[in-house]
Amino acid sequence: MRASRSHWVAMAYALGTLVCAFAFIDTLSPAIRATGGQRIEAGVYTEDQARRGQELYESACLSCHGATLEGEVGPPLTGEGFLALWGARPLSELVDKIHNTMPLQADAPLLRSQSLDLTAYILQRGHFPAGRQELIEPGLADIALPGATLATDTTATLPTMRPMANLAQLMRSIAFPNSNVIFNVQLHDPGEVTSGPPGARPFDYVEWGSTVYPGWEAIDLAALALVESTPLFLLPGRRCENGRPVPVERDDWKEYTEALVNVGRAAYRASQSRRVEAVVAVTEQLDEACANCHQAYRDVGAEGRGAGSDRCRSTP
Repeated sequence: MRASRSHWVAMAYALGTLVCAFAFIDTLSPAIRATGGQRIEAGVYTEDQARRGQELYESACLSCHGATLEGEVGPPLTGEGFLALWGARPLSELVDKIHNTMPLQADAPLLRSQSLDLTAYILQRGHFPAGRQELIEPGLADIALPGATLATDTTATLPTMRPMANLAQLMRSIAFPNSNVIFNVQLHDPGEVTSGPPGARPFDYVEWGSTVYPGWEAIDLAALALVESTPLFLLPGRRCENGRPVPVERDDWKEYTEALVNVGRAAYRASQSRRVEAVVAVTEQLDEACANCHQAYRDVGAEGRGAGSDRCRSTP
């Protein structure tokens, strides 16, 4: 039996419509495709999931983040303060943060499903509408909260202040110890470090401090210290140890400074994963960022030791 002409026309029309539909779907952003055609504004969690998250929040999170998520001991989880930190970042990073680090000082981390439920509740309280499908693992990295990315330009206006430390002192007091905290992950798993009695040497602030903020929190804080303090390398008026002005006007000095800030950010993100291998991978970038600057401005002169007057040269 042969198909009629009208039958073939109908099939061709249907096939053409299907091809067009696939072509349209393929032009959509990865975030939309990954969530089954939904954007975060269109609903990526369900009311039931948010309800489960609320119950968990009230039992495990409320004491630190407040009854309305406004933030008390812990930071806010809604509003401008929240979006200033998490806006334009993958939702997977927020879920990782909750899963790997919350609640603080807990005996065991939250289940991944609980972290997803809490994220759903945070979205609900942030006035993002619910949808028909629960927030699930696949596609998390392709969903981002709205909000402008924070500026990364380290040449932005710095606080009006006169530097007190010379460059070597600034490096040795902040950059050097905090970099070594991160490098130490190559040898020791922070997850296996627990708090203990105060150090035997009362004036050894490193030994004593490791008993107050041990383990992964020490890595978090070291990474943040690099991010926040490195722009001080650009503060006008600072001198090198030999009295030469720090070459803050040079493009390569700005690039080296920016590179260390970016590595600090990468180290913090890696630390949030609570995976040793993730942080170890960043230590290679940290070593490279330090070495590039040292080769140009520190390890110059006699036998590459950066002797005295050779350091901080402002000309090639």
